[in-house]
Formats: sequence, C-alpha cells, structure tokens
Amino acid sequence: MSKKEEIIFMQTRLIRLALEKWNLSIDQIVEIFDKANILDYIEKGYEIFHCEGDEVVFEDIVELLDRKGIKYHD
Repeated sequence: MSKKEEIIFMQTRLIRLALEKWNLSIDQIVEIFDKANILDYIEKGYEIFHCEGDEVVFEDIVELLDRKGIKYHD
C-alpha cells in the first residue's frame, strides 16, 4: 500500500470512529471535519499519527475541535 493509500485509510478509520462516538450522520461528520480541515491535519501529521492508535489520534482531533470552538456533539 502506498503512503497516500495509508493516509486515506487512516482518514476513513477516523471518520468511522467519529460516527461511532458522536452518533451523527456521515454528512455531519464530513461537515465538521471540513470546517476544521481535519483530513488535511491527519495527512500532515501522518508520520507521527501512524505510530499511535486510532483512539489516541481521535482524542487529538477532539482537542483540536475544542480549541477551535467547533461543536461536534449535543
């Protein structure tokens, strides 16, 4: 698998994890991720993120959303 494919795979796993954790629709998750440039964030941080588990990376994304004041749950 190429590095680009690995990044896409990670992005997909994290979207799926957000779906499970936040109980939102895929459209809502994509909107939140777009607003905060999360997919780009994952791509830029991939070298570090791929050494960590998805849960740890997801926690980092939640912290980033909190810092940006982006609502991701009710």
